[in-house]
Amino acid sequence: MRLYTLEVFIRSGPITRSFAKKNKVVSRTIQIRGDQTLEDLHYAIFSAFDREDQHMFEFEIGGKGPLDPKSRRYVLHADRHDPAYERKPAGDVKETTIESLGLKVHDRFGYLFDFGDDWWHQINVVAIEDKAGRRKFPKVIQRVGESPPQYVDWDQEDE
Repeated sequence: MRLYTLEVFIRSGPITRSFAKKNKVVSRTIQIRGDQTLEDLHYAIFSAFDREDQHMFEFEIGGKGPLDPKSRRYVLHADRHDPAYERKPAGDVKETTIESLGLKVHDRFGYLFDFGDDWWHQINVVAIEDKAGRRKFPKVIQRVGESPPQYVDWDQEDE
């Protein structure tokens, strides 16, 4: 089974100026097996950024950026048939494996967490190895920057 090394950057979200000033780059590098799902990747990202409360999420593969109509959206099962979505989802995060996405080194794709606060992440495919080994995956292998608080106290930022 293949092993994917993915670098996950926070592109945008409710981040204070003071946090951004102290943390120019916030990223996590995660290794995940090809037979694991996008849902497994979500939980790895959730944990890697020290989040506490679950929210809705989706992945966007292809396209040129967030909400690109040309991207393929992978969503939670309950959202697959939601008529509110203008674009029909390409798949379910619980069923879609990393391997099935056809990713190559240097590809990048998006991850949106919390549809209210809109935490946008860019995921870069750094490496793909032919053998995953016997270790437990997914696994965080590098952390850059502090994890931003999931919820910002904007009143404190103004002080």
